[in-house]
Amino acid sequence: MQLIDGKEVAASLRKEIKAEVEKWVAAGHKAPHLVAILVGNDGASQTYVGHKEKCCGEVGFRSTVLRMAENTTEEQLLAEIKKLNENPDVDGFIVQLPLPKHISEQKVIEAIDPHKDVDGFHPVNTGRMISGLPSYLPATPDGILELLKYYKIETAGKHCVVIGRSNIVGRPIANLLSQKGWDCTVTICHSRTKNLTEVVKSGDIVIAALGVAEFVKADMIKKGAVVIDVGITRVPSDKTKSGWKLLGDVKFDEVSPLCSYITPVPGGVGPMTIISLMKNTLKAARKEIYE
Repeated sequence: MQLIDGKEVAASLRKEIKAEVEKWVAAGHKAPHLVAILVGNDGASQTYVGHKEKCCGEVGFRSTVLRMAENTTEEQLLAEIKKLNENPDVDGFIVQLPLPKHISEQKVIEAIDPHKDVDGFHPVNTGRMISGLPSYLPATPDGILELLKYYKIETAGKHCVVIGRSNIVGRPIANLLSQKGWDCTVTICHSRTKNLTEVVKSGDIVIAALGVAEFVKADMIKKGAVVIDVGITRVPSDKTKSGWKLLGDVKFDEVSPLCSYITPVPGGVGPMTIISLMKNTLKAARKEIYE
């Protein structure tokens, strides 16, 4: 069993992006500018945005965080998005999810200019991705592809089972791995899938992205499978200073002895999502996708 080290891969890609930014700036261009809008006080979101700020500094981006109160109205948020859409100094921006319940996430996603949608969630970017056209790829699926590439994991002709059908991870990664160049045969599983254990066990590559701690057990994985664990759930723990620990969707101790490759949680897919966001922002600054 080989551990897929997301921190190592992210560090390698961070160096590459930093070198690209230095060349871009040396050629007389301004440093790429990424803006994050953070609405409310969600602890995980604040931590994540903090990591993004730090990574921007490491690769040479300019970074701005717009913090808005929990009681911000949908209209106020949409007005802020309109300003960013029209601001030529901003190359790309994200609205950190989840949003407070009184704000429609879909309305917000659709309000973002696709040219600046570095999260890759706008329907225009989703449509371009599905069509195999250049687009901003959603961060987590793109991060998974980078891990498979870095470890030279064979995908052509393999059966990939994706557990979870969200628009953020499950559906896009299934689409991407089925495209030419990756050439997987893909099955998407969800809560209504019959004989789920048997279906998952048929996977040469299993991507667990359903958000249920330690859902995937040893009886669901065949020997030699590649397991990518996207899940991250906080659970109480009396063994840590914080009072909680992070668990993935895969019961790691049980499953890992069966695998050829497996991602840990934390330290697997997580570090890659921010790197993918940096890649998209650099593309936006260079106008690689749309112009």
